[in-house]
Amino acid sequence: MDSRTFNVQQIFQDRRQYRVPFYQRPYVWNRDDQWGRLWEDIRDKADVRLQGGKVFPHFMGAVVLEPQKKVGLLGVERHHIIDGQQRLTTLQYVLTALVHALRSAKSERLLPLIDACLSNSNPETMEEVAVERFKLWPTFRDRKQYEQAMTASSLEDLRLRFPASFTQTGSMRKIGVMHPPALEAIVFFHDQMVEWVNDDTEGDAATRSMALASAVLTDLSIVCISLGDDDDAQVIFETLNGHGAELHATDLVRNFIFMRAGSNADELYNNLWSQFEAPLWSEAQSRGRLNRPRLEWFVQTAVQAQTGDEIDVGRLYAGYRRFVDNTAGLHGAGAQLEMLNRYGEHYKALVTGAGKAPIAAFGRSVAVWDASPTHALALRVAASSLSQVEQEEIFGCIESYLVRRAICGLSRKNYNKVFAQQLRRLIESDLNAASFRKALTALAGDASRWPSDEEFRRQWLDGGTYPGRLDAPKLRTVFHRVETEIRSERTEEPIPLALDSLDIDHILPQSWYAYWPLADGTKVSSEEAHAALPLRYLTEVVDPKMQAILKRQDAVQRIGNLTLVHYGVNRALQNHGFEAKRKALFEHSNLQLNRGLMQRTDWNESAIDARSEELLRAALRIWPGPV
Repeated sequence: MDSRTFNVQQIFQDRRQYRVPFYQRPYVWNRDDQWGRLWEDIRDKADVRLQGGKVFPHFMGAVVLEPQKKVGLLGVERHHIIDGQQRLTTLQYVLTALVHALRSAKSERLLPLIDACLSNSNPETMEEVAVERFKLWPTFRDRKQYEQAMTASSLEDLRLRFPASFTQTGSMRKIGVMHPPALEAIVFFHDQMVEWVNDDTEGDAATRSMALASAVLTDLSIVCISLGDDDDAQVIFETLNGHGAELHATDLVRNFIFMRAGSNADELYNNLWSQFEAPLWSEAQSRGRLNRPRLEWFVQTAVQAQTGDEIDVGRLYAGYRRFVDNTAGLHGAGAQLEMLNRYGEHYKALVTGAGKAPIAAFGRSVAVWDASPTHALALRVAASSLSQVEQEEIFGCIESYLVRRAICGLSRKNYNKVFAQQLRRLIESDLNAASFRKALTALAGDASRWPSDEEFRRQWLDGGTYPGRLDAPKLRTVFHRVETEIRSERTEEPIPLALDSLDIDHILPQSWYAYWPLADGTKVSSEEAHAALPLRYLTEVVDPKMQAILKRQDAVQRIGNLTLVHYGVNRALQNHGFEAKRKALFEHSNLQLNRGLMQRTDWNESAIDARSEELLRAALRIWPGPV
């Protein structure tokens, strides 16, 4: 390891290129956090030079470089930036802005000095001129905008290349546009430099231009640490970056993979990794109290799908390394990326529900059922040689298991163990739909059992559904599946649309006593309705009126008393009587779910029981139980 201090001119003047490796994150410095302070430092040094004072270098920190062995005579000298890409990239933007500022000030005498710090000479001896001409070559995500910004001949050329970032008057838009960082940095430093050079309070433009150029080229210092042959670049990268709050585990995973990539690294990135740079994978997803980018959850799930062993997402990188080290045939970058891609498309279909594959349909069906413990098993099933029919049957069993347990009020605390066991069985043997159903059927006890038809029927008919065991999203999903099931081939729309936007309505309202007398015509006050609630826990006989009130209170929350209506309809009717609600359904609803309601002339406890039975018949077809 060699350490030396250089100014900007010394860093960039030689015929060499600094490359940002694949595993590094994109450029993230900005005006508020870094550019503004850097410009203040440059301006201060320029002011001292202008006043003839003694100039002391401004230390910008250190960069860690890994020299790359040059093969053959052609090409420029290359150094990988292990740490410090933000500093070096920013200095390239500063130098580019300085070029534009000096041209604006007609101080072009200094341009050759600066151009030598931006471009490598002798293109005829380069292997790849389009790349090697640059002193710095960024990571994939930054390259397009970097190249466009760095090769612009003037500020006007920048405006032509990035029209969306500028107003018709030529100024940068301040609202509604995310500017490419390269463009924004160059324009920021250019504007500051032009303003400083044109300040006529001290010295002319030529003198001030010289002071500014000197400040940039000679007064900014960086310690360059060059690794030797015995230094492990990966370990150093992890040491420097692994403890920062902003570094995600998947940044280190990407580092781990591409440190093992050879000459085909570009191809591997483009074909096998670039898909994971899409916004979908960076979106934050919560599981319990943990909030992680979706890519981290995917890597954890993919490893579990491959091995059957769960790794702690809080120690994802260490777990991933152990997984690769202990798995034959996965030591190379290509093998790891192929494994991740094999599961990646399936995981995308699972979490988005997009597409016609069985796993996509499964994802749509279980999205609200706290189904993350099933994801590794789902990936393994989707990536297996099982037929589409077999996959659909297995996914149907899982959905039924989740839904039945939720409706029966059973805990989900044991789901990780249950589905991990099934995953290991799939890995270890030729699991099929029949054996999977049999294995789920064999589970016993409240923590694990798959509710039978008898238990499911009892809880469906008598249990308190909403409010109660199901929240609004889960109940909407139940009704969505039931609505789809009961629609016939003659129904106008075979698949109901936008049911998730509808409101849950208690046909017999929760505050029923205002418009809904008891079956015998007796009216009930709100005080009587609330006074009855504690009586359900008494062993002694309750008078008939209170019994009737309690029976009605129980009926209100049952699934037979619930439906979906437009939000506006629900809010307009509130506690109105059945005739008003029935009329509104005729006028505003085209759901098969509500057709039976429209055909009734009254609504009471027996009607609720009958509708619960009717919905149950559909539910048993949708979610068949154990064998």
